[in-house]
Amino acid sequence: MATGRMAPEATHMNIFYRPFYKSDITQFLDQLKTARPELNAQQMVGHSLLWDKAVDRSAWSEYRAAQVAQQPYVYQPHDK
Repeated sequence: MATGRMAPEATHMNIFYRPFYKSDITQFLDQLKTARPELNAQQMVGHSLLWDKAVDRSAWSEYRAAQVAQQPYVYQPHDK
């Protein structure tokens, strides 16, 4: 590398490197969060409604114990 040129394998990945690029969606979300700072707190409340629930482990163990094993092919007639 005495010529001052970089090796081809070192330069081909630099084509995709754009440190200041922001997609349209990212720009939109940044503008939305700037315009509505309460949005993040509302998202957390919505998340907690769906995901942050107490789990009754004994009920789940009973539910799993009561499950019936499904046959590999549902429409296959039973052997009698």
